[in-house]
Amino acid sequence: MAEGRGLETDRAALIARYDLDAGGFATLDQITAFAAALCEAPIALVGIVEAERQRFLARTGLDAEETSRDVSFCAQVMLGESIFIVPDAGADPRFVDNAWVAGDPSVRFYAGAPLIDGQGTPLGALCVMDDKPRAGLTDLQRQGLSLLAHQVMAELEGRRRDREVIARQALDARAVADSDRMFRTLADTMPQMVWSALPDGYNDYFNARWYEFTGVAQGSTDGEGWSAMFHPEDQPVAWKRWRHSLETGDPYEIEYRMRHHSGDYRWTLGRALPIRDGEGKIVRWIGTCTDINEQILMVEEREVIAHELSHRIKNIFSVIAGLIGLSARQHPEIRAAADDLRDRIMALGRAHDFVRPHGPNSRPDVGEGRLWGILDQIFAPYRDVVGGARILFSGENPAIDDRSATPLALLFHELATNAAKYGALSVPAGRVHLLVVTEDREIRIDWREEGGPPPVPATAQGFGSRLMQLSIERQLGGRMRRDWRPEGLNLSLWIPAASMSRSATGMA
Repeated sequence: MAEGRGLETDRAALIARYDLDAGGFATLDQITAFAAALCEAPIALVGIVEAERQRFLARTGLDAEETSRDVSFCAQVMLGESIFIVPDAGADPRFVDNAWVAGDPSVRFYAGAPLIDGQGTPLGALCVMDDKPRAGLTDLQRQGLSLLAHQVMAELEGRRRDREVIARQALDARAVADSDRMFRTLADTMPQMVWSALPDGYNDYFNARWYEFTGVAQGSTDGEGWSAMFHPEDQPVAWKRWRHSLETGDPYEIEYRMRHHSGDYRWTLGRALPIRDGEGKIVRWIGTCTDINEQILMVEEREVIAHELSHRIKNIFSVIAGLIGLSARQHPEIRAAADDLRDRIMALGRAHDFVRPHGPNSRPDVGEGRLWGILDQIFAPYRDVVGGARILFSGENPAIDDRSATPLALLFHELATNAAKYGALSVPAGRVHLLVVTEDREIRIDWREEGGPPPVPATAQGFGSRLMQLSIERQLGGRMRRDWRPEGLNLSLWIPAASMSRSATGMA
C-alpha cells in the first residue's frame, strides 16, 4: 500500500509538470479524430489518470471532460506496456458493473494504448470505444493506435519541455533582476564612482556617486556622453586607451581630469576590468572612477618641499666644497688631497639629487632609480664629445635606492678618477667596459679597462682603496676582486641584490 501511495505521489508530481490545466490541445483533438476513423469506432479519447479522476485532454464522440477513476478503463491499460483490448465489456466480469458499461455510453468494445513518459511512468491511455462488441483490431489498426499513442506523448513531452524552458527563463530573469538589484545597491554604497559598459563599450550604467560628483542628469552620460565629462586635453588619450582595452581585453587604467559639479576639473583615476563568460568571451565591463585630486595636490606639494630640501642639501655640498677649496688656496701643500675630497663631495651631491623622491615635474629624463642612471651622472666629466663614449655600459640595469646610491657613487667616482689619472681614461684611446649581470641573489659588476698604460699594482693600500673596500664590504655587504692585467685593470664586484634596492628584497 505504501509503495502504491508513493507511486501515485510521483505520478501526481510528474503530471503537474505538464500544466494540463492550461488547455490548448488542438493537436490531440486531431489525433483522437484520426484514431476513431482508423479504428472505425464512434468514440476516441486521450485520458490522463489522476489520483481521483480520469481527465480527457482530447475526445471524439463524447461530451464528458472527465470521469471518476473507478469507472476508468484507462487505469487498467496503463498497468501494461501493450495495447489493452476488451472485446465485450458486458460479458467481462471485470467491467460488467462499470457505470459506462451498465449505463451511458454503453461501452462494449474497448481498445487502449498506454501513454508512458520517457522515465517509464504510466500517465493514461489513448483509447477507442464502441457500443457494439467486436473481435478486436486489425494489425494495421493496432500499429496505428500505438503510433498515435507515441505521438500523444511526443506532444505532451514537448509541452512539458516548453513549460520547463519558460520556467527556467523566468527563474533566470528573476536571478538576473536580483543580481542587478544587488549590484546597483552595492555600487550605490561604494565611495567610488562605478560604471558598466557593454562589450562594445556602450556605457549603460552609472551609480549614485557618479551623478553626485558630476551633477548631471541621470542617463545623460550613457553611450559616449561620458567623454564630455573629461578635460578636453585628456579626451583623446582617454578614448585611445579605452579603444585599446575594447580591442584587446586588457584592463583599462588612466588618470584624467573630470569635471566636478562645482565646475572645476579634478584629477580622477579610472579603471575597468572585463567580465568574461565560461568560454572567455567578454560580456560586460565594470569600471570605477576614484577622486585622487587631493593625492595629486599632496604629491605636488611634497615635490616642492623635496625640491627645496634637495636644493638646500646641494647648497651644503657646495659650501663644503667651497670651504675645501678655500683651505687649499691657503695651504697649497694640501691642494691635491683637497681636490680629490671636493670631487668626492660633489659626486655625493649628484648621487643624492638622482635618488631623492621625484615628482612628475622634476623626474630625470632617463634612468630614474636605476644603476646606469646614477653612473651616467658620476661619469659625466669623462665624456668625450669628439671621440664618443669612453665608458661603455652593457648587461642589466638593476634598481637602486637611497641606501646604495652613496656607496656606489663613492666607489665609481674613485674608479673613474683613478682611471683618469693612471688608467684607460688617461689617454685618448682608452676605454672602460662596464658589464652588469644577475647571479642568483647577487649583482655582479665587471669594470674592465683597455687601451691605457700598463697598470701598476698598488704596493700599499691607500685612502681610495680603503674607501672602495668600505663602500663595498661594509656598506653594501658585498665583495671585490681586482686583477691588474697588461691591457688594464679588471675589477669585479658582487653586491647582494637586496643591498642595491629594497624592492629586490623578495627576489627568489
